[in-house]
Amino acid sequence: MHIQFREFNPFDVWIWLSFTTIPSEREKQYVEEVFNSWFYLGKLGAFNAENLQVQETGLDLSYMNYDSEGYDKSLLALMHNMGEFEYQGTWARCWFDLGTSDAIALDILINSLTQLSEEYVTIEQLYIGGENDDWSVEDSESHHFTHNN
Repeated sequence: MHIQFREFNPFDVWIWLSFTTIPSEREKQYVEEVFNSWFYLGKLGAFNAENLQVQETGLDLSYMNYDSEGYDKSLLALMHNMGEFEYQGTWARCWFDLGTSDAIALDILINSLTQLSEEYVTIEQLYIGGENDDWSVEDSESHHFTHNN
């Protein structure tokens, strides 16, 4: 899977996927489940790089002291909105307002999509940000209608 970052605004970002073939309904469902799960974790503040206590501890986690107030001591890192998935031929796209979530969110998404592409649906390209010349985002209703859950 080729991964490319284009013009990036975390409060107004389109994520684009290009598939080998037109995705089936089941393949669309797989892709959308990854993105929906990722978004809801983001809404709950999961991508907060200031509170990675387990990661920062290293490999030996036995009897680790976890600071239960660590989350409260860090700045909020919440995603705000997600549009509806849209498909056109072998392309899919979705709009996001990533809010104050940290960049680790994108690494986690890329890792998830890489494995999804290996096992379930071949994703040829992943573009984060920007716009495709032949598919204007101005025509999208997703940009204006968002999940605000």
